Amino acid sequence: MRGIGSFKPGQWLAMAGRKSPWGNGNGAGGAGGSGGGSEPPAGDGPAAGDGPGEGGGEGGGDQPGPGPRNPWLKPDDYAGGDRRSANIEDIFRARRKGPSGPGGGGGGGFPGLPPRANGKSWWPVILGGVALVWLFSSTTHQLSPKEQGIVTTFGKYTRTIGSGVSFTLPWPLQQVETRDVTSVTNDVIPLGEGENLVLTSDQNLIDLSYQVRWNIKDLELFTFASTDPQSTVREVAEAAMRLSVAEVPLKAVWDGTGRGQLEANTRRRMQAILDAYRTGVNVIGVDIKKADPPEKVADAFQKVNVAQQLAERDKNNAQAWAQQTLARAEGEAAAFDKVYAEYKLSPQVTRQRMYYETMERVLSSNDKVVVEANGVTPYLPLPELRRRAAEAPQQGGQ
Repeated sequence: MRGIGSFKPGQWLAMAGRKSPWGNGNGAGGAGGSGGGSEPPAGDGPAAGDGPGEGGGEGGGDQPGPGPRNPWLKPDDYAGGDRRSANIEDIFRARRKGPSGPGGGGGGGFPGLPPRANGKSWWPVILGGVALVWLFSSTTHQLSPKEQGIVTTFGKYTRTIGSGVSFTLPWPLQQVETRDVTSVTNDVIPLGEGENLVLTSDQNLIDLSYQVRWNIKDLELFTFASTDPQSTVREVAEAAMRLSVAEVPLKAVWDGTGRGQLEANTRRRMQAILDAYRTGVNVIGVDIKKADPPEKVADAFQKVNVAQQLAERDKNNAQAWAQQTLARAEGEAAAFDKVYAEYKLSPQVTRQRMYYETMERVLSSNDKVVVEANGVTPYLPLPELRRRAAEAPQQGGQ
């Protein structure tokens, strides 16, 4: 094994009758012999690394041999007559240089693109296109009919632009911040399912839930005059509602009789406070969604409510009876006035007619019948006969 391992690569190739693919290197004697112009025979001649072969290698070391060259080296790497093995730095250097030297193609074009017709680089064209796109996108602004924009120059307010196409200086000289100013924002107070107890004028508590509808009327004030305008709207709404509820009793809020006036007062107070704060907000309306008693006393409130409803029903019935009685009395008085006017014209006739009407009204419900005729039986059960005559059709129908 030691004898086989002591052979050099050039000796193995000489024994096989082939040249060294690496030329006349210092480490391959057989390759040096071939560099001197003698091809080692394939027979039992002297080894390529023995005396004559080594001498030939030294004599021909100035010029590369005709054999295959190192595939990892370029012709420039053979300058000076010395051929060497390629290392990792040579490989990466060759990749950086590219097929036509540093910078890509022969015309200095963009990597991956063919060179321009005049042989110039693509970089000016590409950079010019990017500059045009940046200039157009940062100076032209298209806003929808619902939007407005705030233009700032180095962070300072300059102007407000409306819907449509507007032009400004390019970024970063000027910036535009757009916002929807016509859409209505709905804020529900309180958030979640918690209670919102409010004190009324008669020292009662009520759980109140309401909604505030608002939008932006001045975008400049809305953006710069307040750090958090949305929170400001909620806080002002709660303060205005508590102040308005404190002026009305519980009944007006609970049964809904005073809700319209309460909502109008709250909206008016909110608008006055927000205008004083210069928030740029327009309050559209306030809607009360729920007005219930506190949860701990809800049963007692329900009983009181039922009792109030019963009292209200009895009161309405009494008022209806009083109105009916009064109308009947007024009708009777008007009829008497008419009769009196007729009585003054003919007292005797009127007196006799009134007598007959009175006797008819009194005797109509009496069971006795008076007959003024001779030869009539003293007693006739006329009422009983009348009653039987009235019951006979009913039994026939059954």
